[in-house]
Amino acid sequence: MLQLARWKFVVVILATVLGLLFAMPNLLTREQREALPGWLPHNALNLGLDLRGGSYLLLEADVDALKVQRIANLAEDVETSLNRIEVAHDRPVRGTMGVTVRITDPAQYDRALTELRGLVRPDPNNPGQTNFSVRGEEGGVIRLGFTEAQFSREASDAVARSLEVIRRRLDATGTNEINPVRQGADRIVVTAPGVSDPAEMERLIGQTARLTFHEVDDSDRIVEAMQSGRPPYGWMIVTDQDGQPRLLKERPLLTGDMLTNSSVAYDQNNQPAVGLQFNGEGARIFGTYTTNNVGRSFAIMLDGEIVSLANIREPIPGGNGQISGVGGIERATEMVTLLNAGALPVELTVEERRVVGAELGADAVRGGAIATGVAFVLVLAFMVLTYGFLFGGISVIALLVNGVLIVAAMSMIQASLSLPGIAGLILTLAMAVDANVIIYERMRDEVRAGKSPIMAMDAGFARAWVTIVDANLTTLIAAWIMFFFGSGPVQGFAWTLSIGVITSVFSAVMISQILLGLWVRWARPKTLPIA
Repeated sequence: MLQLARWKFVVVILATVLGLLFAMPNLLTREQREALPGWLPHNALNLGLDLRGGSYLLLEADVDALKVQRIANLAEDVETSLNRIEVAHDRPVRGTMGVTVRITDPAQYDRALTELRGLVRPDPNNPGQTNFSVRGEEGGVIRLGFTEAQFSREASDAVARSLEVIRRRLDATGTNEINPVRQGADRIVVTAPGVSDPAEMERLIGQTARLTFHEVDDSDRIVEAMQSGRPPYGWMIVTDQDGQPRLLKERPLLTGDMLTNSSVAYDQNNQPAVGLQFNGEGARIFGTYTTNNVGRSFAIMLDGEIVSLANIREPIPGGNGQISGVGGIERATEMVTLLNAGALPVELTVEERRVVGAELGADAVRGGAIATGVAFVLVLAFMVLTYGFLFGGISVIALLVNGVLIVAAMSMIQASLSLPGIAGLILTLAMAVDANVIIYERMRDEVRAGKSPIMAMDAGFARAWVTIVDANLTTLIAAWIMFFFGSGPVQGFAWTLSIGVITSVFSAVMISQILLGLWVRWARPKTLPIA
């Protein structure tokens, strides 16, 4: 006889009640949802860009600039290392894949080669490999080089870290449904449902927000550099806020990576400023430099522009700093948002921008609702005509509960529902009754084999279970593959399909079994209506 264990009743009732509870906010307005008690669910379906309207940006990472910066840093490391051990050498030459330097004193060549090999470190992202290679060549030349594979790994890591930075920046401004996803090796797609103007979003994303502190040369060397048009090696000429040229050390003393926090503050003139708090390493470097350079200047740069020039009046050992002269309170707040979100590890450029109007989204919602309704009516008609009002009606009840569970699950986890997701929902409706069809047809086979109605029903559920699991498991695997290897609409389709498969098996087997078991206990049938 059909097994109606008590735990099955509890699971079905609990799942149905929770499903109704989590699906309920979709029937309420925003104001009504906000007025609900705190212990009740508040989340409605998270409509995707194509259903709600919003903004779309396609960003491309400037991996070439990342490569240039990496080579520039290596060239400065070479210069610093050779100067420290007082080896005579020509100026390091930067190439497309590394740095070369010629040792002018042959007697010092081996010493220089040993020193530069000491710069090699294990690659943290690729165990067993080093960050670059060093080899000696004829004529006293030493070549330090990267490989394309190393650059590709660094670029891939920079793009991956950019995703989280973008999400933190836009979440901090209130766009809580931002969805940056990677596309290919060096592109990022950012969708923001409900944002009709992408200009502000583009402006925030477009700022690298790389904060750096640089040593300033206050001597007359800036005059010589301006006259020759060529700054000393390792230095650069940058125009300050007043339009005056300044000679700055190319490699920064500190970077924004050493910040633990930034906040809006006010300077000694009661003007908006940005307060900075460094981590232990940053505090140590900042304290040492300010102690050794009292009376000198340093520059604070944001994305390659000087935002503040400060004169060191006394040592600053506490790891606290301040950027003054930032402008109004709005600019100070924006800088704090960018700095707390972190600097983009690579510069991003906008390749494509698109706005989906709210009216188009509303049309898509109406079209999707109509398509879903038509699909449900057709499935209902098929099941009732094929299996009668009792068995067909039970499958329809299970289908309704399945729909409630899908909506509840997507509302609870805030998975975005897009047009492809609606297609997945419609496909789920058909697949949901597929399990009932398998069970009912198996019952018919058992009746033909001479079994009683109750035994036929029991065997129908027991023997159809393997087929149901097999069919739905393969569908689930295919959906997972689409989710992990696809992006955007493909992921939306796969997500809805995955949830639908799980809830379909539960509703078709558990709910149908419970309802048919109750009918058997009440009616004590001598024959099956579908036999």
